[in-house]
Amino acid sequence: MSDQGVPMEKIDTSRPHPARMYDYYLGGQDNYAVDREAAQEIIDTAPDVVVGARANRDFLRRAVCFLVESGVRQIIDIGTGIPTSPNTHEIAHSVSKDVRVAYVDNDPIVGAHAGAQLLGSGHTGFFLGDMRDPASILQHPTIGELIDFDQPVALLLVSVLHFVRDDEDPGGMIAAYRDALPAGSHLVISHGTADFHREKVDEVAEIYKKKGVTANFSARSHSEVLAFFDGFDLIEPGLVQVSLWRPDTELDPDEVVRTGVYGAIGRKRCTTIERGTA
Repeated sequence: MSDQGVPMEKIDTSRPHPARMYDYYLGGQDNYAVDREAAQEIIDTAPDVVVGARANRDFLRRAVCFLVESGVRQIIDIGTGIPTSPNTHEIAHSVSKDVRVAYVDNDPIVGAHAGAQLLGSGHTGFFLGDMRDPASILQHPTIGELIDFDQPVALLLVSVLHFVRDDEDPGGMIAAYRDALPAGSHLVISHGTADFHREKVDEVAEIYKKKGVTANFSARSHSEVLAFFDGFDLIEPGLVQVSLWRPDTELDPDEVVRTGVYGAIGRKRCTTIERGTA
């Protein structure tokens, strides 16, 4: 259940890629010189990007544990990025071995690593896809093999929506996914913001543009990110900095202040028809 065996010639190493740069922020090795150069310039400009990346990764872990402990047994992880253990399925399977996880990413290098790191334990699949085309994702054979849309699904959009421009209609994109999910499904979002460090975020966005990174960076405000949860009821504590979403270790106040990433989980509401037939 995977688009594996991606030819290396299809992997663009001439420009930095945000997934490979994120891997560098986390201390990974699956990146190229062009990615390291761009990522290091961003770190030199805004060192807090590393703090945010690590806090975001911890948020993913806590979010997946919450979902599976709440009974979720199906996950679609869009924009999974370079495999970094523990991956979504490893986190989920540490709670329940029967969780099914479909991974989607647009970077062929993720596909090149998927066989060994994402697909070795069963109940998992990977394919290359563009999240901006919901129909192509939802109708993909791997989704059909793993995901039953008659049962609740968790959709993960972790640290990816800030690479979707406003003119690409991220709200409409999320609505298309939402409408395909049954009531009781969950939406997980983390998203970069400039609410705390506007000047630094603007400098980071300029570096992305200057380096020709294969995605633009669109930091959004609390109200803008909150709007993506239309049709969902937020799980407590709502939309907060990722460090503050149900922390399970003692927080470093300095790191919280330095974390320019919002995160939340929403649960899809029942419609009037669904409530009447339940």
